[in-house]
Amino acid sequence: MKNMGFGMMRLPQLDENDYSSVDFKQVKKMVDVYMENGFNYFDTAYPYHDGVSEVALRKAVVERYPRESFVIADKMPTFIITEESQVEPILTIGTLWCRLL
Repeated sequence: MKNMGFGMMRLPQLDENDYSSVDFKQVKKMVDVYMENGFNYFDTAYPYHDGVSEVALRKAVVERYPRESFVIADKMPTFIITEESQVEPILTIGTLWCRLL
């Protein structure tokens, strides 16, 4: 693995006032260039782009590249968790949005 990650926290948007309006077409182009240059590490988290970051990762990477060709770091947003019962649903939602189950 090369030493540079692709962060999914600040993706191009279709509407600069709508953080969830990720430009999926542009993200796919960016991912293709990144992968073509030998990189494969992607970083995302549940709250990025109001949850759409994980969906963008799925559409741009998971649905288009063999699973063994990339590595994903998906972080637990402990700053929004107020009780233990929230942990499992957030982990499950993130995994499903990335379609890694």
